[in-house]
Amino acid sequence: MADMELDQKFVEDVVKQIVNHPDDVRTERIVDERGVLITLFINPEDMGYVIGRQGQTARAIRILLKIVGAKRNARVNLKIYEPEGSRRFSNAETNPVEESAAVDDLGI
Repeated sequence: MADMELDQKFVEDVVKQIVNHPDDVRTERIVDERGVLITLFINPEDMGYVIGRQGQTARAIRILLKIVGAKRNARVNLKIYEPEGSRRFSNAETNPVEESAAVDDLGI
């Protein structure tokens, strides 16, 4: 964790303060030609806390993260991984990959 970038550490620190299972918070950071993508993994029970009502909490975290990235001239995006245990997967036929992409399509 000594090499964790500032933007990645920011996401982990903020989310750990919001959730009930801070030990389950984990991030992955990928840099490509489009910028930085931070994928957030959390306990399925904490999904509602991180997303917030109508996505307001997730939107706020993304806005602050973009500011952190802008200070270092980087385009930073946040993807919230939805594990299979989250409430959106009540139907056994639902594909988690499609649902995970749907969260990002909302622009939150």
